Amino acid sequence: MRVRDPDAKRKALTEAGLALADESGLTRVSVNQVVAAAGVAKGSFFHHFKDRAAFLLELHRCFHDRLAALVTAATENLPPGRDHLLAGTRAYLDGCRQDRGTRALLVEARAEPALPAEVARRNEQFTDLAAPDFSAMGWSRPVQAARLWVVMAAEVAVAESAAGTPLPELRAALTDYVSG
Repeated sequence: MRVRDPDAKRKALTEAGLALADESGLTRVSVNQVVAAAGVAKGSFFHHFKDRAAFLLELHRCFHDRLAALVTAATENLPPGRDHLLAGTRAYLDGCRQDRGTRALLVEARAEPALPAEVARRNEQFTDLAAPDFSAMGWSRPVQAARLWVVMAAEVAVAESAAGTPLPELRAALTDYVSG
């Protein structure tokens, strides 16, 4: 079955890429596999993406845009502080569990030549979201604490992805870091 709508083709390509990354890892995702899984012609791939690197960048951006939207929705009515931080982190972890390719996009992305700058940008984005929470909690180094929090939350997400289930003990240990 061929997909005809250009927006639907782009979405089919990214969904296929996420599924393939989830199944076999980011480094093994090839253009041929993506177009076959998406049911589109190879020319359609190159109409939407300059090359494989641009495609991987799009996968990474889509994944993190969805997570950022979930975090924002979960925290929009909460003032900065512990509850805000924990609500955002729960949304992030739950979103990672729902998304395909979590492990590939959080761990393997660092090894893809096209992605380190985007990985750093996204880590900075989530650090910027968490820093006011640490500041409101009175931490003396809120930006640095937020940066460490982002790394710890990502590690929990990777462990949950590998386990295929939420890991309440890891989530509780993460919460312990900001419990007084």
